[in-house]
Amino acid sequence: MLLDGPGGRFALENLKCPVPAPGEVLIRVEACGVCRTDLHIVDGDIRDGRYPIVPGHQIVGVVEAANGVDGVDGTDEADGADGLKLGTRVGVPWLGRTCGACSYCQDGAENLCDAAEFTGYQRPGGFAEYTVADARYCFPLPATWPPVETAPLLCAGLIGFRALRMIGTAQRIGFFGFGNAAHILIQIALWQGREIFAFTRDGDDRGQAFARQLGAAWAGGVGEHPGAELDAAIVFAPVGSLVPLALRRVRKGGKVVCAGIHMSNIPEFPYADLWGERSVASVANLTRSDGEEFLEIAEKVGIITDVAIYSLKDTPKALDDLRTGRLNGAAVVEI
Repeated sequence: MLLDGPGGRFALENLKCPVPAPGEVLIRVEACGVCRTDLHIVDGDIRDGRYPIVPGHQIVGVVEAANGVDGVDGTDEADGADGLKLGTRVGVPWLGRTCGACSYCQDGAENLCDAAEFTGYQRPGGFAEYTVADARYCFPLPATWPPVETAPLLCAGLIGFRALRMIGTAQRIGFFGFGNAAHILIQIALWQGREIFAFTRDGDDRGQAFARQLGAAWAGGVGEHPGAELDAAIVFAPVGSLVPLALRRVRKGGKVVCAGIHMSNIPEFPYADLWGERSVASVANLTRSDGEEFLEIAEKVGIITDVAIYSLKDTPKALDDLRTGRLNGAAVVEI
């Protein structure tokens, strides 16, 4: 599925199979999750990609070749490809490459690298039968993990986990927007012994029932009061007006974390809503250490993802279902 420019034509195309550059692996894609960031890319809300581009950055697939693999002597080690072997199932996340030399990379904050390249935006993505990826940024996955159910972990899970870590030991947490990321994160939060309060669109009875089914202590519309003061809030929906609302729901000293790459403008609000040492922060991308830690926890928790499956040619429909809020859980393109 090729996007020719920001907000441009997004359609099925026949392309030559990509060839891995040094340090890259060729991956036969099995499944690719559909993320709200993909929607922002296709709709042209964010516009710094390299076009034409194949979007998709929650990739699960199998390593089929690597630059430097010697097929003559029988070895299956990928030379220069971080030790990945042919046949390994891997996950490819949003962060596709960093410079490794800047102060951010040196200080363990590679997610903030100014020269970073992102999968499905500046690097080939997963809405395709084959893709290539820098092997250093691929996560080996257990062969027993089903590709379709695993794909949403590669961004929705990872970014949600980074947001959860940013709120520290907060016990009563508000989730503003209850979809792809929230339905994964609530499973970790409950495993950690926290309480989740889910805020959806007013009148979204289906979404609220879904949150309660997954263990939310309370679920209601954004216009409702949960009857308790929150320690922290995570805003998943890309709606800037939710930030002041979330601030009014958290206690003094509480934190509001914005978990999306793009959000509509945050409206003016009274300083009193921020006062009391409340704070607002954003989550930017992920680090590889985030991914390694999250995948270990995901296995311990036994996370179950609720997925709607689409064919490759129906990727636009998956994006539209995400855009209009017709989905509970995650959309996944199965190749």
